[in-house]
Amino acid sequence: MTQSSLFEIRELSLPGVLLITPKIFSDVRGYAEVAYNTEEFAALGIMTDFKQDFRSYSVKNVIRGLHFQRAPYMQDKLVHCTQGEILDVAADCDPASATFGAYTSAMLTVGNHLMLYIPGKYAHGFCVTSDTAIVEYKMGGKYSPEYAKGIPWNDPLLHIIWPTSNPILSEQDKSWQPLTHKS
Repeated sequence: MTQSSLFEIRELSLPGVLLITPKIFSDVRGYAEVAYNTEEFAALGIMTDFKQDFRSYSVKNVIRGLHFQRAPYMQDKLVHCTQGEILDVAADCDPASATFGAYTSAMLTVGNHLMLYIPGKYAHGFCVTSDTAIVEYKMGGKYSPEYAKGIPWNDPLLHIIWPTSNPILSEQDKSWQPLTHKS
């Protein structure tokens, strides 16, 4: 575990995937937190030059993902849930990787304030477990449709344990091809 004056960071089971806990400043009025600070993140080893902020609103049992972009347009992500709760997932879909087919996950809620940093080499997705959720994330790199890829939410190689067996999916997320097994 690594700490700064504003954040505590713990690496999860995939190298580089970080669970970030911001320091909460609370009093009788409520609370405040710093969701991102370039200098603090750099001091903790996160050097991503974030290019855009993205926000989604979803209803219960929506799964968005698993999405990624191939080089040279990989996108690091810093994800947090600002309303409701989600199961956030990062998966290794690179056959050349030692952790190919592995995934890690974390529950992100408006109440626990946790954020997940996901390097661009991993696929990312989430499932809404509350009635509704708003998910906000910073993205490094630009969106490039010709490099955008995905894998099925229920890919047999990954064996992700999702909190729903009947998700609501986009047409695009229904069309992804499964990973092939590592030989």
